[in-house]
Amino acid sequence: MDTWDKLKHDCAGCRRCSLGDTRQHLVFGDGNPEAEVMFIGEGPGEQEDIQGVPFVGPAGQLFDKMMEMIDLDRKKVYIANIVKCRPPRNRDPLNVEQDACREWLSRQVQLINPKIIVCLGRISAQAIIKQDFRITKEHGEWFNIDGRRVMATYHPSALLRDVSKRPEAFMDLRAIRKEIRSVCDRTY
Repeated sequence: MDTWDKLKHDCAGCRRCSLGDTRQHLVFGDGNPEAEVMFIGEGPGEQEDIQGVPFVGPAGQLFDKMMEMIDLDRKKVYIANIVKCRPPRNRDPLNVEQDACREWLSRQVQLINPKIIVCLGRISAQAIIKQDFRITKEHGEWFNIDGRRVMATYHPSALLRDVSKRPEAFMDLRAIRKEIRSVCDRTY
């Protein structure tokens, strides 16, 4: 039977791809391990690699503000990434790197068993929802995957680069809040 301690131990020893050789810290995940809502990004950035916690740099600060807008915080949700180690120069994680980390994320999802998964950005959506996912066209749409409600929205770093997408992201957040109230047992 899988446990959080076993999963963290197994993941910490991972050297399935070259990202494990260059990381400062494994960025396993953060938040409530019994959350009904899980957010999944693409991979750690520089600040995340330094601190070993997902979404703590400038994009993380915006993420926290986004969560506040829908009455959430890190104690109520669980946050993870497709890959657990920082890709060089914050490039998109390669398919081989995503494949190497797939087991870790799958085990996290199994342990948490969230009712809702929110993919943050295109890379996450393509890994979880479908390979040809188009973030500009399909963000905010709900999908049923393995008995869970799954949606993608813009990654906070994309919203820092292009503020014109923020109104669309705000609409996605409102849809997330509505879905949480509809399918989650806990009061958020």
